[in-house]
Amino acid sequence: MYLALVIAVLVALVLVLTRALLGPTIYDRMLSVNSAGTKVVILIAAYGFLTGRPDFVDISLLYALINYITTIAVLKFFEYGDLGSGAYQEDDI
Repeated sequence: MYLALVIAVLVALVLVLTRALLGPTIYDRMLSVNSAGTKVVILIAAYGFLTGRPDFVDISLLYALINYITTIAVLKFFEYGDLGSGAYQEDDI
C-alpha cells in the first residue's frame, strides 16, 4: 500500500518537474517548483512513517517552511528586483 503511495508521488513529482522545465512564465515555473517541494515533504514524511522514525515528520515540516519562505523570496525578487523592505531609499538618508 505504501509502495503505491511512493510510486504515485514520484510520478506526480516527475510531471511537476516537467512542467517546471516547460513552463512559459516564471510564475508557472515557481508554482511547479513549490509543488515539487510539497511532494518531497510528503515523501520525507512517508519514509519516516515506513521506517518507524517519527523525527522525519519534524524534518519534513522544517523543509516545508523553508520551501514556503524560499518561494516567497524568489517571487518577491522577480516582482521587485530586490529583497529589501522598500521602506526607504538609499537617497533618502
